[in-house]
Amino acid sequence: MSKKFYITTAIDYANGSPHLGHAYEKVLTDIVARFRRLMGDEVKFLTGLDEHGQKVQMSAQKEGVPPIDVCDRLAIEFQGLCQALHISNDDYIRTTQQRHKDVVQDILQKLYDKGEIYKADYNGFYSVRQEQFVTEKEKVDGHWPAIYGDVVEVTETNYFFKLAQYQDWLIRTIKTNEQMIYPRFRSADVLQFLKEPLNDLCISRPKERLEWGIELPFDSDFVTYVWFDALTNYITAAGYGTDEFDKHWPADYHVIGKDILVPPHAVYWPIMLKALGIELPKHFLVHGWWLSSGAKMSKSTGEVVNPLDLIEQFGADAFRYFVTREMNVGQDSEFSLDLFMSRYNSDLANDLGNLVSRLLNMGGRYTDGKVPTAEVEEAPEKEIKALWSATEQELIPLFEDFQFHKALDRIFSFVSGINRYAETRAPWKLAKSEAPEDQAALRTSLATMAEALRLAVVLLTPVMPQISDKIRGLVGADNFDSLEGQLQWGNTLEGKALGEKTILFPRPEPK
Repeated sequence: MSKKFYITTAIDYANGSPHLGHAYEKVLTDIVARFRRLMGDEVKFLTGLDEHGQKVQMSAQKEGVPPIDVCDRLAIEFQGLCQALHISNDDYIRTTQQRHKDVVQDILQKLYDKGEIYKADYNGFYSVRQEQFVTEKEKVDGHWPAIYGDVVEVTETNYFFKLAQYQDWLIRTIKTNEQMIYPRFRSADVLQFLKEPLNDLCISRPKERLEWGIELPFDSDFVTYVWFDALTNYITAAGYGTDEFDKHWPADYHVIGKDILVPPHAVYWPIMLKALGIELPKHFLVHGWWLSSGAKMSKSTGEVVNPLDLIEQFGADAFRYFVTREMNVGQDSEFSLDLFMSRYNSDLANDLGNLVSRLLNMGGRYTDGKVPTAEVEEAPEKEIKALWSATEQELIPLFEDFQFHKALDRIFSFVSGINRYAETRAPWKLAKSEAPEDQAALRTSLATMAEALRLAVVLLTPVMPQISDKIRGLVGADNFDSLEGQLQWGNTLEGKALGEKTILFPRPEPK
């Protein structure tokens, strides 16, 4: 049985509308998924919505509606974002689905029967904003960080998972598996967290405080809390408990933001799986934050970007290009409308858009709207082919190493090279000459530009799927499901019809 390539995003929490961070994570994961499909992998791509918890219950109470109504509304918003961005996910999980509840209750019962879960009293501090218990070691300079909001002291009976007994095992696992967390420097954050002794993990809430959750199978007075609900989505969607599970698990990549690496994904999740006897995910792909003037964008500060506004005004592929070009995966990156417009106008409208428009315009005027035959190979042709050879050698390794910003830099350097080639050959001047050698150079220049454009958008496809397909159609190239043979220079377009002159990236005024 061959295993599929399985990649997931974190599931979004149903306590607010989608923002830039949600959109970026889905685009990043989608690029990986599309690239792996082109490399021949059979991909399963999961995203979804985390729907239980106190914040959802409180929102519903405030609106005077059942919690599921809040979740249904937000599910439509988040799924709409995926559709607007052309996200190619194969599954969308909601934690209120019965398939998920069944898995959660199954693994809770197994761990309880093994003695891994026990009941005890808790006396300590609780963060209302984060919906979690906190300890004194979380304080900074004697104060609770703002991320915790109001922190209150509580005494409560709950169920706990024996987390602490696996601490040494987890440290060894992270130290010996250098490929587990990408970028590697993020492993240091996890190991730093693990320097302090772990406390056992509270995994329940009494129904008198929280009813909106999955009931514990061994105690109907309690619901399970986020860790054994949200994190479990990854194995639910992989078919845990069915014959499908081994086809998908272990996950090849969990794509997550750096703020949920420690402790949820790199501490709680591996230990939960270890206790269940389930193989760990192969890798965590950890991305950074989007910043505004050096600070993380946040609803609390009013620094937010609605990605749907940008998508509506400039198109999904322009948005996908910007966030991929600007973000070095693993690092933080700055967002501003000025930066967005600079990339849109310079890279997309000027370099790529004008190149396509110029080729189609000249093709319609000089070659009866068809790609001619390349008849000569002189210094300009040798130079552009050499540039492609150097570019092509770098692209797949950069994609495999998640250096998408560098890959786009190389692709658009090649696009600039095509524009330089056009300026050197100057087909508009050659067309004025009746000399046979000039007419041959004219035909060669247009054929060369068309083939170079076809090559330029091959690995632009995972990032800008709609635009890449459109450009292929305009130069007469076929779409493809595999990279095999697609990156080699050839004469595949000879005689193919060129499309009508098209403006790919119109220049609206930013709102």
